[in-house]
Amino acid sequence: MARGLKGWALSVQEVRASGYDALMLATALLRRVRGADPCAGLWDAADVQWWWREPRRSDGVERLFWLDSEGPVAAVLLTSWTEARWQCDPVVVPGVSAFEPEALWRRALEEMCANAVGNVEVPVQGGDSVFGGLAARSGLVVGERGTTAWIDAVDRPSLRTLPEGFALVDRAQQHGTTAHPMRKRNGERVEERLRECPLYDPELDLAVETSDGRIAGYSLYWFDPVTRTGLVEPVRVVDEYQRRGLARAMLTAGLSRLADKGAQRVKIGYGTEAAANLYQSIGFQPTSTDTWYEGRVEHLTPTSRRSAFG
Repeated sequence: MARGLKGWALSVQEVRASGYDALMLATALLRRVRGADPCAGLWDAADVQWWWREPRRSDGVERLFWLDSEGPVAAVLLTSWTEARWQCDPVVVPGVSAFEPEALWRRALEEMCANAVGNVEVPVQGGDSVFGGLAARSGLVVGERGTTAWIDAVDRPSLRTLPEGFALVDRAQQHGTTAHPMRKRNGERVEERLRECPLYDPELDLAVETSDGRIAGYSLYWFDPVTRTGLVEPVRVVDEYQRRGLARAMLTAGLSRLADKGAQRVKIGYGTEAAANLYQSIGFQPTSTDTWYEGRVEHLTPTSRRSAFG
């Protein structure tokens, strides 16, 4: 029986999964969320596949899912960014009456206390006062804020050319001949892990090279053919090559390739004024300002849970 769910029915089954199985269940769940409401939730299926880019302690955690006859309908997703920094995402398909926020949050607290170590953070989409209130009443405090922005593919800007001495390449061209440009920040296994993800496309894995083969910047674009959405994650230009138009050239190329694949809308997230200026100048429109609630696992006490739920 699925505990903590008002109106639970035999058609809803509680299951646990870890590793790649959990990744695929999370992918199916987030696709279903986006299909139910194009504006609901912070994350898309491509987000969790991007998080798969390096091995994590949370890979071995049996994460909690609920399934109905169509597949995953809710979950408590746990991700460890470091050994002592964890993220928890309670996710439910909009309009599912059996899953009240308080009940799902109670299970999320149980999962954090049972598995996380050190600091925990819970991202809450802008405008979601319910989960924001639950997080605050459970001992978490407001931390970082970020912005989610979208652009319709038909509104994408025209292609920008790179300055002389730079060239755009992708991993379909470079695989097996050069090391992946993200390996320094994401580990030696980054390309292996990315290629395990069904939504990863080497033609959308772009980099800018100098004439002598040095990496000046890179960006990765994800297309989900089920939801017809795209994701830009990540974008980086090496410090010494900034302010030369490289990011803009990569972004316009990436958006063009996403449109060619069939993307109708594209999402990006950012947290700095410089990023906001760049992305909004390209045409991305902010849709929410999101808040990360954070705190120590040991502060998520049974007392705070009782105060939240009675």
